[in-house]
Amino acid sequence: MNESVDLGGVKEAQQKTWAEGDFAMVAGRIMSVAEHLAEALRIVPGDRVLDVACGSGNGAIAAARSAWDSVVGVDFVPALLERARERAAVERLEAEFVEELPFEEARFDVVMSIFGAMFAPDQEKAAAELLRVCKPGGRIGMANWVPDSGVGNIFMTIAKHVPPPPGIKPPLLWGVEEQLRELFGDGISALSVERRVFRQTFPSVDAWLDFFRTYFGPVKVAFEQVSAEGEAALEADLRDLLERANTAGGAALVLEPEYVEVIAARA
Repeated sequence: MNESVDLGGVKEAQQKTWAEGDFAMVAGRIMSVAEHLAEALRIVPGDRVLDVACGSGNGAIAAARSAWDSVVGVDFVPALLERARERAAVERLEAEFVEELPFEEARFDVVMSIFGAMFAPDQEKAAAELLRVCKPGGRIGMANWVPDSGVGNIFMTIAKHVPPPPGIKPPLLWGVEEQLRELFGDGISALSVERRVFRQTFPSVDAWLDFFRTYFGPVKVAFEQVSAEGEAALEADLRDLLERANTAGGAALVLEPEYVEVIAARA
């Protein structure tokens, strides 16, 4: 990490980005990833569970179905936390949702994050916090996009047009096993990293572009930050990428991006 990087400024910018649009609309389409991770973590009643960067609550809601209570979701976007509370209330599930607060050491049996902690600007600090709040013998579970996947290519395409702050490591490194082992180090006693495919369907490429430009903060903000000429170039690159990744031919847009399901045992 470049010591000259203004991490506070980067975090503030990230908060504004993820507050744009309505990420809950996107999160609702990837709920199955959280459900699969919660099942892989073998959560049982009585487990204390923390969902880090929970957004609108996918991980916490999936965990609450097995843990029954003692589930906490934490995020820095108040509107998403409110949506998470609404979703949990509708399903009559016990889960608490809070803005970022320090938790005591070794408080949780299970710490999870679905496409969330991977975007922290300081990767080493994020990994250290995941370890710190997990009790010895507990489990840490993550779902992280990988660099060589459809979603990874989308983020890299956006970065080509709207470069990230200098000195910030790419979030997609969380999808690389070697980097995960380096980040967690001696804090874990075992690590399982399994590639999985997630299927996403849209009526067309145009529908994808409209949906993500409306609801997904990183895409919405990227289009707002480029010039009119840059907007056309960004759309053309995304359109080309989506058309090449489409597995449905001309019938619809079907994407099958890969991610890693990470299960680590806290030492």
